[in-house]
Formats: sequence, C-alpha cells, structure tokens
Amino acid sequence: MDLLRSLPIGLYLEQPVTWLHRIDARVKVAWLLSILLAPILASSLCRIAIVVFLMVLTVSARIPLRVWRQQMGWLLIFGTLATLLLLVMPDGIAVAQQPRLPTVDALSNWPEGLTPPEVLPDVPAATSYRYDIVNWQVANLPPFNFAIHITQRSLRIAIKVSTLIFTLIYSTTLFLLTTAPEEITESIEDLMQPLRWTKLPVTEIALTLTLALRFIPLVLEEVQNLVRSVRTRAIKWKKLGVRGALQIWLMVSERLIENLLLRAAQIASAMKVRGFTSPNSHRVVWHQLQLHWWDWLVLTGLGIFWWSRLAYGGVV
Repeated sequence: MDLLRSLPIGLYLEQPVTWLHRIDARVKVAWLLSILLAPILASSLCRIAIVVFLMVLTVSARIPLRVWRQQMGWLLIFGTLATLLLLVMPDGIAVAQQPRLPTVDALSNWPEGLTPPEVLPDVPAATSYRYDIVNWQVANLPPFNFAIHITQRSLRIAIKVSTLIFTLIYSTTLFLLTTAPEEITESIEDLMQPLRWTKLPVTEIALTLTLALRFIPLVLEEVQNLVRSVRTRAIKWKKLGVRGALQIWLMVSERLIENLLLRAAQIASAMKVRGFTSPNSHRVVWHQLQLHWWDWLVLTGLGIFWWSRLAYGGVV
C-alpha cells in the first residue's frame, strides 16, 4: 500500500518538464481563476467547451499517460455516472397539462340530447422544439413500472453538474501537477502585495501556505507507515470484535497525532537553527518571478478566452 502513489491528486510532477511548467505561476493562477469563474451563468455548450479545452491542454502538454490516466480516469468515470443518473432523474417540473376544451375521446361518450361543445382543432407545432427528449416505457406491469424520461431541463442539469465537477477538480489538479508548491506561494504572495496597505500579514500567510503544502506528503507518509505496521502484526480482527478494533484504531490515531506533532516540532527547530526569526527579516525566495515572452503570449490568450466567453458563452 503506497498512499503517495494511490492518491496522486495534488502532487507535483517534476519530470518531464512540459511547457506548462515553464509558464509563470502568476499567469497560471490567473488562468485557474478564469477557468473556475467562466462556467458561472454559462450555457451548456460553453461548459462542454471548457472541459474539452482542459483535455486538449493536457494532451498538448504531453503529460505521461500514466499520470493522465490517474488524474483524469476516475474523474471521467464519476462525471459519466453523475451525468447518466441526473439524466433519468425527475427534473423537478411536474406539470400535468389538461386541455381547456374536451378531446375527441371525451365527445365519443357525450350524453345524447345535449349539444356537444366546440372541439379545439389540431394545430401543427410552430417549431420542432420538444421538451421531452426521450420517453421510453421500459416496464408497465405493476409493481414494475419504470420509464426512462429525459427532458430538456434534466439534460441541462446533467451537463451543468458533471462539467462543474470536472472543471473544479481537474483544473486545480492540473495546476498543482505543473506548478511547484514554492512557486504557488511565491505567486500568491506577489499577487497579494496590494493588501499590505491594509496591514494584512501577506508574508506570514504565504509562509504558512508553503509549510502546509510541504506537510501534506509527511502526513501521507505517517499514515502509510502506521497502516503498514498494523498489517505486519497480522491482527485477527474477527476475534477482537468491534470494541477491540476501535481501541486499536484509537491507539493508532493517537500515535499518528504524536508523530505529526513531532514532525512539526522538528521543522520548527530546523527553522530556528537556521536563524529564522520572522518572514520579513529572514525571507527565503525560492524562485525569481519574471515574465517572459511566452507568458505574455499566454496572457493574450487569456484575453481571447474571456472575449469568447462574454461573446459566445451565453448567460443562462
């Protein structure tokens, strides 16, 4: 069991270095925020176009197939299942239409001696629009009464939910996959510089974010080591029962917290030994942020992206 490999989401891909790695982190942050904000009030076609754009971006960057399969495989399966489930679920509009005038079937049983009312003539549809896309009666024998009913609203809901889930998870995953944690914190600190006028501790926030990103692999490593230690002892869980199993896992959880606190104390001691007193007096810059010509080209593409979104994305 290797949690660092079985949970690849959020990890940084060091090799191979793609063209996405070379883009400035501040530019990638701007693109990430744009991709997350663009689906808001957008049409279904625009949401699908954003999903296709993320896929094309992944393929053009030549990310290895093993990473691509781990990052996008389960997400595509989950999005497909969510789409199929929402398609056949009720769309929330339960309107029973009843004609104002009696139908021809009702007039066939009209009492004799009474003048039948006027019958509304059949009027052909003005357009080819149909609210019901699929209305397939699978079984009509009680109690097995099942029908597949897909409407325009259920189709829009399915596309909206599945594309939003894919865009939200995969765009952030792709960003973390091609951007080092130090570059992320450095870019966020640089973009938050105007907030210094409000006396917000920008450097402290960036340092805390850096330490948090660095601490995630340590947490996974500790969990992995404790799980392996439990498995090597060949504990017979059936003989222990529920109470005994809970006691063991409580002991493991307590040990996990102790190990994480010990790791945090070691990191703090290492920072003190190196003379770290405060972020302002002992600042460590990992990357020199500098915009190159390809970064300006990507920023131009961002402007074209927003123009396309506002011009053709629609508002629904």
